[in-house]
Amino acid sequence: MRSTALQFTHRLGRVRVVADKSLFVIFDGDCAFCSSCARFLARRVKAHIAVQPWQQTDLASLGLNAAQCSEALQCVDLGRNETLSGHRAVARALDESRFPWSIFGRLIGFAPLSPLGALIYRLVANNRHRLPGGTPACKVTTDR
Repeated sequence: MRSTALQFTHRLGRVRVVADKSLFVIFDGDCAFCSSCARFLARRVKAHIAVQPWQQTDLASLGLNAAQCSEALQCVDLGRNETLSGHRAVARALDESRFPWSIFGRLIGFAPLSPLGALIYRLVANNRHRLPGGTPACKVTTDR
C-alpha cells in the first residue's frame, strides 16, 4: 500500500501533510467548472476522502502525472490499490459519498450503464469551458 503522506505546495513553500485518507479525488484546479464540481463533492463525501486540485498535490506519491490529471478526473483508492479515471472516478467518488449521492455513484458504475457514463463524461469534459462556471482556461487542449 502506498503512503498517505502527501506534499502540498503553498505560497510559503512545501508542507508535508500526513493525511488519514484512503481515497483521493484529484481534479483540475485551473478549471472553474471542475473546481465548482469539486466543492460540491467535497461537501458530500465521507471523512476518509480527500478532494484536491492536482496542481497542489504531490502526484508522484499517488502514482499520477500532470498529463493524466489535466485530461480527466482521477480517483486513487489506496485501500484497493486502484486508480480510476474519468467517469469511473466520478462513480467511485459518488459511491463513497453520503446518501443519496452514493446511489448516483452506483448507477454510473453499473456495468450496463458504464458506456453511457463514459460518453456523458467525455461530452462534459470536452465542453466544460461552455458550462456554468466555465472559463476559457477550462478548455481541454492537447498542449496543456
